[in-house]
Amino acid sequence: MSRSTAEQMRAWKGPAILTYGFRPFFLGGAVWAAVAMLLWVPMLMGHLGLPSRFDPISWHAHEFLFGYLGAVAAGFLLTAVPNWTGRLPIVGWRLGALVGLWLAGRLAVTFSQSLPAGVVAALDLSFPLTFAAAIGREIIAGKNWRNLIVLAMLSVLALGNALFHWQAAAGEFAAQGYGLRLGLGTAIMLIAVIGGRIVPSFTRNWLVRRATGALPVAPMQRLDKAALALMLLANLIWVVLPDAGLTGALLLLAGAAHLLRLGRWCGHRTLAEPLVLVLHLAYLFVPLGALAMGTAILWPALLDAAVAQHLWMAGAIGLMTLAVMTRASLGHTGQALVAGPATVVIYAAHIAATLARFAAGIWPAAADWLLPLAGAAWIMAFAGFALAYGPALARSRKAG
Repeated sequence: MSRSTAEQMRAWKGPAILTYGFRPFFLGGAVWAAVAMLLWVPMLMGHLGLPSRFDPISWHAHEFLFGYLGAVAAGFLLTAVPNWTGRLPIVGWRLGALVGLWLAGRLAVTFSQSLPAGVVAALDLSFPLTFAAAIGREIIAGKNWRNLIVLAMLSVLALGNALFHWQAAAGEFAAQGYGLRLGLGTAIMLIAVIGGRIVPSFTRNWLVRRATGALPVAPMQRLDKAALALMLLANLIWVVLPDAGLTGALLLLAGAAHLLRLGRWCGHRTLAEPLVLVLHLAYLFVPLGALAMGTAILWPALLDAAVAQHLWMAGAIGLMTLAVMTRASLGHTGQALVAGPATVVIYAAHIAATLARFAAGIWPAAADWLLPLAGAAWIMAFAGFALAYGPALARSRKAG
């Protein structure tokens, strides 16, 4: 007879950080996000060069979208999928091997100048492909057909990474290529799908405990499905035709639909608990990014597309991952689901980083101080997560 999850955890005698996927991947992802920004700021100012085959901007974009996000997605899904399927989680040295593949990818991309392009791509893609295979096996074995969509999106994210490598090897500017757009569009869809489940669910749970007032509309109503379909269509066309008027119009429509969707989740009633409020703020960057991207395409004199894109990259992806990481880390390490002062500082620093980066693109004359400010606030957010949550992630769960 197979062992329970608790029995499997107790049987593991190695480091506590390898007892659940969220532990090494949340901590490793946060550390890498801070380290990568520590490298990027002097690179941006011309004071540092990396021995990478990627140009600096492409390295920066790749290591956030496919490096950092890959780690956080792994941490979240390695923890969530056992709950979805009723099967045992991946622990111990099997989990450690996945972490090792992720680290190998980060090193290979950063020091890729002395390696063949094919070797770099193979090393980097070994993690997402192995991870997707492991998740797919669990979903299929558990007959959890509803979440095959998550497996499909993981596969498309890996395809985007492969295209990014292919374009970089061909000497193209991969940071504005098909791979980047496919990866970013898929990441936004992951947030729209999974966020569309957890944001109203966690909000409802918190409001029910307070026993007052209206509750969020149940997820996946007609408006939700229409908003998701619009965003999917807009992103698919954006991947292929990033400058087309149709793309801009669809992005504006998708942004408006997701604003309406978010408005039905009672975010205005969560001001008393930052741990819940931040989920709404993070999701807000999904429609804001779509509206900004649509504006940049239709009226490029008003807004640059690369600047608008940061509302998705830094805002939606960065803040939603931090929101999920803090909440899951508290819950799975036996702590109260309440945002303490350190957590509030982490959220505030990240929002400041996103707004400063966006402002730097709108007011280029102030970029000399806004960009370093954005970098410093970003480092404060992710290094702050590592410092505040790292000790709990590295030790056994609290009893009781």
